[in-house]
Amino acid sequence: MLTRKRWIFAMLAILPTLAIFAWVRMYPIADTLRLSLHKWDILSKKKPFIGLANFQELMGDRLFQEALLNTTIIAFGVLIITIPSAMVIAALIFHRTRSRFAGFYETAVFIPHVVSLVPAAMAWKWIFDARLGPLNAFLGLFGIQPQAWLFDPVLSVVCVIVLCSWQALGYAVLIYIVGFKSLPVSLYEAAKLDGASGPQSFWFLSIPMLKPITLYVSVVTLVSGFNVYAQAFVLASDAQGAPGRQVRVLVLDMLENSFRNYRVGYAASEAVVLLAIVLVLTLIQFTLLREKGGRS
Repeated sequence: MLTRKRWIFAMLAILPTLAIFAWVRMYPIADTLRLSLHKWDILSKKKPFIGLANFQELMGDRLFQEALLNTTIIAFGVLIITIPSAMVIAALIFHRTRSRFAGFYETAVFIPHVVSLVPAAMAWKWIFDARLGPLNAFLGLFGIQPQAWLFDPVLSVVCVIVLCSWQALGYAVLIYIVGFKSLPVSLYEAAKLDGASGPQSFWFLSIPMLKPITLYVSVVTLVSGFNVYAQAFVLASDAQGAPGRQVRVLVLDMLENSFRNYRVGYAASEAVVLLAIVLVLTLIQFTLLREKGGRS
């Protein structure tokens, strides 16, 4: 009886939080799923049901396919750069914890994550500028010709990947540092007594034991990568602020279809596809890392 009362009290205590979560998070998702099956121009009260017509049109939409390809390349590019870089940097900072500069190292790495996105993107846009950017000036010292970083379809995607990785790195490093602090020191001492070097301890001890951290960081990084918008919008815009077309991403395509073309139902179908992709990739990440963890 006492256990039942505690359970009822716990449910009543978390009910307001669950209600807010359902209203703020779950209801918009459900409404987006509903809108994806309708045709709506955001102005009319009529929302005729059209079934899967929006999704069928997506399959032949060249702009959607381009946005999906760019977004996928950016998301996996950021993931590939961020995970190993964050793990190595976190290991270096962790083993320098006794240094009086340890706090400075952690702050310096984490600052890009908390810096406002638009000013940071504008700074990187200046770095990548074809005429006045310091990147081309530095490459010129080695006889490399200036590159049109933000006007080339391939290089512009690379620029967005660099910016997103720079921003995601600080948070990933912070989480990995917490993970390193939770690892048992006795294992490293035993490995050292057995003659293992620092890199060997990192490869055979740290990486396997940090798999739960890697799972969390990889999921967060991949989800944020698929939701990229402002980075591509700012970097690929011209001097007057008009959005460029070199780096078209899914979120930008959704916003244009919603508020410029007044096709809210069609944009909702794009959002549903994005949600499905993120969910499938997250499940794959959980499955792969759990299987590897179980085998090790």
